[in-house]
Amino acid sequence: MTTAVVTGANRGIGLSLVKALRARGLHVIAACRTKSPELVLSGAAVVDEVDVSSDAGVAQLAKAVDGRPVDLLINNAGILVWGDDLAGPKWDEITRQFEVNAVGALRVTHALLGSLIRGSKIAFITSRMGSIGDNGSGGHYGYRMSKAAMNIAAVSVARDLAPRGVAVAVLHPGMVSTDMIGGRGQISPDVAAQGLLQRIDALTLETSGFFWHQNGDVLPW
Repeated sequence: MTTAVVTGANRGIGLSLVKALRARGLHVIAACRTKSPELVLSGAAVVDEVDVSSDAGVAQLAKAVDGRPVDLLINNAGILVWGDDLAGPKWDEITRQFEVNAVGALRVTHALLGSLIRGSKIAFITSRMGSIGDNGSGGHYGYRMSKAAMNIAAVSVARDLAPRGVAVAVLHPGMVSTDMIGGRGQISPDVAAQGLLQRIDALTLETSGFFWHQNGDVLPW
């Protein structure tokens, strides 16, 4: 059976991805810090107490995977801290966003390297807020910087794993109505999840490392 691993799976986009993958009949290992009732009911194999910014949390996930082949890894876990402007940068929160959004995704990928086989795919769920070319409004220093760091890490992973036949997608889900942004958004998590999976389905080694909107648009770096 095809196995998928999803981080940040307890709510929002992560939960919708888990449900969509389960509907396809995949075995899903769903990682999160705190499990939710909805996630438990999804039928996924839930691994909680997984803080992607810590060695212990990621080791918990690796133990659950137990060396089995992973066909799809979705690095979805992320945080956003509001009010991080130039007048009052929140230095600790900037660092925390880096640890979770950028370093955390790389930490998970490294921990599961032995389970990635030829034909496996990795999706980094990023944000167009990490695009330098698309930044027309400024602000949100920690989130923007951490997502830009995630983007370059994902491209490096794509280059490094190409000889092994592993493809990588760098994906912006759109403006999604989740708790992270206080429910403000243009589309639901379920709609975003379907678009993200369409991009993952279409991913090949030839398009590995591209930066896409879930609607199919290629985004500027």
